[in-house]
Amino acid sequence: MTPDGVVEHLVAFQKIAENSGDPVYPGTRAAGTRGYADSVAYVSGLLEDAGYQVSTTPVEITFNFPAELRQLTPEEATYETGVFTGTGAGELTGTVIPVDLALEPPRASTSGCEATDFDPTVFTGPSDIALIQRGTCTFGLKAQNADEAGAEAVIIMNQGNTSDREGLLTGDATSADLEGTIPAVYDIPVLGASFADGVALAAEDSTAYLEVLPSETRVDQNVIAELPGRNPANVVMAGAHLDSVIEGPGINDNGTGSAAILETALMMARSHPENTIRFGWWAAEEQGLVGSAAYVEGLSPAERERIALYMNYDMVGSPNYVQTVYDANESTFEAPVEVPAGSTAVEAVYESYYTMVGEPYDDSEFSGRSDYEAFIANGIPSSGLFTGAEGLKTEEQAAIWGGTAGEQFDPCYHLECDTLRNYDAHALDVNSDLIAFAMLTFAYSTEPVNGVPGKKVPGRPVQLPAPAGPQGTFAGEEDGGAHGAA
Repeated sequence: MTPDGVVEHLVAFQKIAENSGDPVYPGTRAAGTRGYADSVAYVSGLLEDAGYQVSTTPVEITFNFPAELRQLTPEEATYETGVFTGTGAGELTGTVIPVDLALEPPRASTSGCEATDFDPTVFTGPSDIALIQRGTCTFGLKAQNADEAGAEAVIIMNQGNTSDREGLLTGDATSADLEGTIPAVYDIPVLGASFADGVALAAEDSTAYLEVLPSETRVDQNVIAELPGRNPANVVMAGAHLDSVIEGPGINDNGTGSAAILETALMMARSHPENTIRFGWWAAEEQGLVGSAAYVEGLSPAERERIALYMNYDMVGSPNYVQTVYDANESTFEAPVEVPAGSTAVEAVYESYYTMVGEPYDDSEFSGRSDYEAFIANGIPSSGLFTGAEGLKTEEQAAIWGGTAGEQFDPCYHLECDTLRNYDAHALDVNSDLIAFAMLTFAYSTEPVNGVPGKKVPGRPVQLPAPAGPQGTFAGEEDGGAHGAA
C-alpha cells in the first residue's frame, strides 16, 4: 500500500463532488445525489477492471430537500438549518416553546428526554414549535415526546456545553433508544439549529416560520466486490460507507475509509486467498446506517453464516487524529451492545500491528454506531478503526499523537470544509497499511476468530508482538469518542 495510491481515490472523490452538478445538493456525494451515483460508478468501475465479481445492490433512501427556518419575533432573522432523518413535512408559523433548556454552563441538558419536560398547559395551540436542546437521549425520542405532547414542529438546537457542540445540528432522529432497536414514532417536522440560534429562538414571545418539504424515496446502490477463495464457505469482509453529508464532499468522512479499502481490494486483486474476500461500500450511512442494514437484512441465514468476520472503517485519517480500535474486549468501556464471540481476535490483530510499527493506540467504545451494527446484531464477529470526529483532543492525547489540544479530532466533521485539505497523511498511511494487513491476514486464516483452519500468508513470516495496550486517554468518558454519539 502506498499513500499515493490511496490519495488518488480521495482526489477522485473530491472531483466527483465538485463536478456533480446536482440540482439540489451540488458539491457533495450525499445519498440520493449525482455525486453519490458517480462515486458508485468510480468504485465499481475500478473493481470490475481489476477482475472482481462486482454487484450493486439497490437501497431505498429518503431524500430530504433543503428546509427553511426564520424567526419573526422579537427579532427577525433567517437561520441556517437542516432536517433530521425521520422528519415529517409541513409549513407553519407558530410560537416557539423552550423545553427544559440548560442555557447556562455547564449546560448538562436532558431537554425533551421525558414526557414530563413538556408542560401540557402550554402546548395547546394550533402551531406550537418545541425548542429542544441536544443531550442525554436520542433525537428521535425528543421528537416523539414533543409530538405526543401536542407540538406541531420541533427545533433541536445544539447543546453548547463544549466547542464541538456549538454549530448547526442535524442527525438521525429515527430511533427512540441509543442502541437503535426501538423506532421513534412521530410525523411532525424536525429541524436543527446551532446553539447560538437556539438561544435567540428561546427569547420571550418568540415566534418563527419553518418549512420542511415532503421527502422523496430514491434508490441508491451498495457496491459489493468479491474475490473467491479456496474456501467459499468462509468469507472475510471489510466495509466503509461511501456517502457524504449534504454539506460537503466528505473526504475524511468517509472518503478515507472508502479509499483505503478500495486500494486494498485493487492490491489484492491478483492474490489467491484461502478464504473468500469481500468488500462493501455502503449507501446512506449518514441517514442511519441504511445501506449496510439493507445488505445484511437481504442475506439469507445461510449467507450470513458464511461471513466469518466484518471489519469497519469509518474515518481513518482525521486531521487532528487519535488512533483507536473498537473495544471488543471491553478493556476500557463496557459495550452497550452484545459483542459477538471472535471480535476480540480481530481487535487483537489491529492492536498487535500498531504495537509492531510503534504506533500508540487507544480504545473507542464498541457501540454499534456505524456500519458494523447490522453485522454484530446477527452475531458476526466485528471490529474496526476510528480516528475521531467531533470530540475534542485533550492535552494528554496531543502529547501522544501530536496535533492541537482543545480542537476537534476532525474540525470539519460534517461541514463543507471536509475536503482534500481535511485529512492527516500519517494517520491515513498507517491505517491504510493496517487495513491491508488485516485483510491479508484473515484472507488466509480466520482460525483465531471462528476456529476455521487456514494457511500461512505467503511470503516472509510476520511475528506479531503482544499488544502494548491502550493508552487509556478516553477512560471515564461516556461515549469513548464513539462515532455517532447523541
